[in-house]
Amino acid sequence: MLRILFSAILALSLSAQAREAATPAAPAKAEESAYEQLQLLARAMQLIRQDYVDESKVDYKELTYSALRGMLDNLDPHSQFMEPKSFKNMQEDTRSEFGGLGVVVTQKSGVLTVINPMEDTPGFKAGILPGDQILKINGENTDNTPLNEAVEKLRGNAGEKVSLTLRRPSTGEVKDYELTREVIKVASIKDARILPQRNPGQPRIGYARITQFNEPTAAELAAALDKLEAKGMDAFILDLRHNPGGLLGSAVDVCGQFLPPNTLVVYTEGRTPSREYRTSMTASPNRKYPVVVLTNYASASGSEIVAGALKDLDRALVVGETTFGKGSVQSVVSLPDGSAARLTTAKYFTPGRKLIHEHGVSPHIRATLTHEEEADLLRSRRKREDPATAEVAIWDPQLERAVDALQGSLQHAKNQKK
Repeated sequence: MLRILFSAILALSLSAQAREAATPAAPAKAEESAYEQLQLLARAMQLIRQDYVDESKVDYKELTYSALRGMLDNLDPHSQFMEPKSFKNMQEDTRSEFGGLGVVVTQKSGVLTVINPMEDTPGFKAGILPGDQILKINGENTDNTPLNEAVEKLRGNAGEKVSLTLRRPSTGEVKDYELTREVIKVASIKDARILPQRNPGQPRIGYARITQFNEPTAAELAAALDKLEAKGMDAFILDLRHNPGGLLGSAVDVCGQFLPPNTLVVYTEGRTPSREYRTSMTASPNRKYPVVVLTNYASASGSEIVAGALKDLDRALVVGETTFGKGSVQSVVSLPDGSAARLTTAKYFTPGRKLIHEHGVSPHIRATLTHEEEADLLRSRRKREDPATAEVAIWDPQLERAVDALQGSLQHAKNQKK
């Protein structure tokens, strides 16, 4: 078995080494002997099989999976090895609805941390906030738990109960939650409306939130914009706060609502050839009014692509906070036994050649919320009964700053015409 495994890995390694050698920019280390390193790996596996005290833990498959898991986990937080069951679950999740808590998580300094609780899901309704740290899942500590394993524990069949122990860094409070999984299906466009005018005669400013980027998001946004325009909208605020991302194509199509056809939105660079993503070649809507994009620390991935493109192309002002900084491309490659490797293969760049990953998109105008203001804002969304008046009574400094920016932009344009 060892000889077969060794030969297979060696063949793959030598093939990759040959490709590297054929590339002019291949690093000098490509000349190192793959054979010697793989011989070291095979020898270590042999020793474990031969001498480790607990024979039940030295199955070839488990040792191989552990080695693959360690290799990929050590690269970056987004690369991972998926056993056959995890890979199958991932494929099902991308094709249909799934059961879960609606809590988007990541690893921050080894701690399982909530990026965002998706609206209208069990996690959101329970009052979980961005930044909350998940210490335990069903009584088991999450210390150093690989991200894919943690996600698998959070997801499952609708109707099943899950217990969580969370710590809120802003207050130090540790709290237990018992949640019931539901089928997660979230409307991506929320609260599309004309904001209340501060004074009669002031511009009519439209507003809508995108909670995540799904297949119908761009079409739903287009329909919402058409309705707001019919009501005499003079300017528009696109709220991407707490939006964790979603489908890349959907984010590009959202940009297409505000940009000319065939406009570069984002491109990738990696060891493979670069790839560009552009708006559709067909005619775009004639939406010429001023736009503000609202962002915060939990705006990630697709949100950063939209904010970065509209900012670089001078199509929108970005107001709020620097975004999360998740701008890498993961490719999933299936392996012969039904498992798979998710590997970071490229990074996203905005049209202005700005790297998104680990940098985020910085705002033109910085505006922040205190922990209390953010909690009040999310609480108001949980208690919302009438979407048309949901946030009127809640003080939202970031939204107010966006309104100020648009009024200033409209006044400037008016003065220019005089």
